[in-house]
Amino acid sequence: MSVLTREEAQSRALVLEVQKYSVELDLTRGEEVFGSTTVVRFAVREAAGGGAHGVDTFVEVRPHTLEGAWIDGVAIEPGELSGGRLPLRRLAVGEHELRVVAEMPYSQVGEGMHRFKDPADGRVYVYSMCCMSDAPLVFACFDQPDLKAEFRVTVTAPEEWTVLGNGIAKRVGGGRWECDPTPPISTYLMAVAAGPFHSVRTEHAGLPFGLHVRQSLGPYLEADAEELLDITRRCFDRYHEIFDEPYPFDSYDQAFVPEFNAGAMENPGLVTFRDEFVFRSAVTDTQRQTRGMVIAHEMAHMWFGDLVTLRWWDDIWLNESFAEYMGYQVLSETTRFTDTWTDFAVTRKSWGYDADQRASTHPVAPAPDAVPDTDAARQNFDGISYAKGASTLRQLVVWLGEKSFLAGINDHFARHRFGNATLADFIESLARASERDVRAWADSWLRTTGVDTLVPVVGEAADRSWYVEVEHLGSRPHRLAVGLYDRAPAEPGRLVLRERVERDVPGGGGALRFALDGPRPDLVLLNDGDLTYAKVRLDAVSWQTVREVLSGVPGQLSRSVLWNTARDMVRDGELPPLEYMRVVRDHLPHERDNAVVQGVLAFSREQVADRYVRSGLRPEVLGLLAETCRELMDGAGAAEAGLRLTAVRTLLESAETPEELMRWRAAGEVPGGPVLDAELRWRLLLRLSVLGAVDAGEIEAELASDPSAAGEQGAARCRAALPDAGAKAAAWEALFEAGGAGEALSNHLFTATAQGFWQPEQAELLSGFVARYFEEASPVAERRGDALARMVGRHAFPAMSVDAATLERGERCLRTAGPPASLRRQLVDQLDDLRRALAVREATGD
Repeated sequence: MSVLTREEAQSRALVLEVQKYSVELDLTRGEEVFGSTTVVRFAVREAAGGGAHGVDTFVEVRPHTLEGAWIDGVAIEPGELSGGRLPLRRLAVGEHELRVVAEMPYSQVGEGMHRFKDPADGRVYVYSMCCMSDAPLVFACFDQPDLKAEFRVTVTAPEEWTVLGNGIAKRVGGGRWECDPTPPISTYLMAVAAGPFHSVRTEHAGLPFGLHVRQSLGPYLEADAEELLDITRRCFDRYHEIFDEPYPFDSYDQAFVPEFNAGAMENPGLVTFRDEFVFRSAVTDTQRQTRGMVIAHEMAHMWFGDLVTLRWWDDIWLNESFAEYMGYQVLSETTRFTDTWTDFAVTRKSWGYDADQRASTHPVAPAPDAVPDTDAARQNFDGISYAKGASTLRQLVVWLGEKSFLAGINDHFARHRFGNATLADFIESLARASERDVRAWADSWLRTTGVDTLVPVVGEAADRSWYVEVEHLGSRPHRLAVGLYDRAPAEPGRLVLRERVERDVPGGGGALRFALDGPRPDLVLLNDGDLTYAKVRLDAVSWQTVREVLSGVPGQLSRSVLWNTARDMVRDGELPPLEYMRVVRDHLPHERDNAVVQGVLAFSREQVADRYVRSGLRPEVLGLLAETCRELMDGAGAAEAGLRLTAVRTLLESAETPEELMRWRAAGEVPGGPVLDAELRWRLLLRLSVLGAVDAGEIEAELASDPSAAGEQGAARCRAALPDAGAKAAAWEALFEAGGAGEALSNHLFTATAQGFWQPEQAELLSGFVARYFEEASPVAERRGDALARMVGRHAFPAMSVDAATLERGERCLRTAGPPASLRRQLVDQLDDLRRALAVREATGD
């Protein structure tokens, strides 16, 4: 399919003014296709030129069958459709009407109109995903964000179905539904969801609110509906307190849909979420907090992105960074989840740090010519546009002041409501609201790449007073807090805060120096409170203090900064992975913030154990991890904080022998709890599969007891994990072979199979598949499209194969195999991470 370039979008925006889409969808045509009739009313501008011959342009549509197309009543030959583009030639200045009738393909990979048959009860559900260039898989359109228009959508569906859309959907007879017209929105935001939903409806602030999920998850939605609605109402009210512009749409539905690729999508009036957020097994409060943050994030998009929309995809950050920042901030201000920034610091922010240290890094706000087309833009939905961007905005609020920040935002909304805007527009609004040099700040923070590093030097002056000097490796100015801590006299295992001071570190690599009041602190912590985006280091005395009393540092956000520092030291080859694991073993069992525990355990299990130590040391790392988990399980208050569940999950994933797991499985619970619910049973069975303690028959028996979509994915993961040549061959065929079973794998079943396949314990059995991956990844990515291409690179990559030969094969694949853009980006990042793992092993000897 043709890729839309920025130059083409700019040219078309100069030519066209799109006014209205009337879209009729027929969802009653069977399992393969649905009907799509689009009428577009648009005008060619007088300034467009074209002379006597008129203006040439094109509309995008990617049908199964193009049944007909007419411009102003004159037929267009269907054979002119090429590369997803239907040419419109010699258009005169003035009003036009385009009509396109097509049968469109249902999707199995979450692009366009995804169709899902629930294995639990056989019911069918469909939903659209039009972002960022997949709207032409649903309806014909001028598919770019700055050609906004009113949408009127009509849907014909089976009579027992409910239909949801951007505007309030009303049944008008039988299975026919009409959605109220929208204000002007971009094509990528058009949304429909339909099926026999279980719904919970209410009203708030005079608007209808709704929660919707497939029937088999209905009881789980009912259990959490009040929490979900309470968070929704609180966030809605808070946004109305801080934004002058009221909520701009006529309803607020939240649909939890199956096999969703993203966490959620900000369709106006109809937010779609992955239905894993409707919890069917026990979860921690950290998971509930994450769900609440996503609710707040998507609601922020109603203003950032939907009301005011980026002009071109170079300004993705105007959508995602703002929604990410506002999601964490508003959730912390309005709900019981008051420590959201700790979770951000220890889990989300590391996503940004990691992305910013790879070869694929880019500025938060890249130059327009750095995003020449939609393929390039798609790669920037990453840790930089989300986590680094949100960190940057948090720093901006500290530097600018919240009052000026919100004034600038409200000015931005007022000037561009229902329109499009750029970085320059936003900076202009901030500049009007503040006397500070916002433009220079933006140049330093938004147009640059990489992570600054801040290093403390604690010294004694000639007059025997002490001072702290902050060495700055980087270019950005930073407003940060420095925490000065002393050991508690009566409790040497605990630190007390002497003072926390805010200071400005100048840009351009300049240093900061300030005098201390009193003796040398035991710990000098830069970026205490995590207000800026930078790696920090510790002086030798401070590191020794942390090594001895990390768990005694007051404040979970301060401890998260220290855990991140240790993590960065491991990744940079400055702290041996085994030493890091000893810090984990000594201090994590005393941690009571589950977000911190969850983040540290995940890094320990997924990176340290599986990648950063050689195979000979892996048992020692897993042993330290198991000791840590057992002590966490037995700690006071573990159950209340969710720590026990978090520890049990990691312990299940880390067992080196099957005997204990088999006993737990037979008993149906872990001694002392928790009971093995569906999620824990599949997690335990996966580890037993890896260890070769179960066979395919036992996996099928478990699936028979849990015939859900999650059960299907769990079974696929376990089958692929069996240490058996036949099982590996079958999994490989499902993933990679053309025309095989894999061509029918949905996005989530593909991911589950890939996740089960590569296991460090099975290196010898898997060795022959490593070379095959680099030969076969590009063909399957080409066949199955962009979403699967990302999964091929992210989940099917042989990450457990940490050796120079794998790196060389990967580099050769990039040079010679011509992988499509989304796979190429994933491969570039995976190979960067592989180089880092090899460098860590070389630097530390582990």
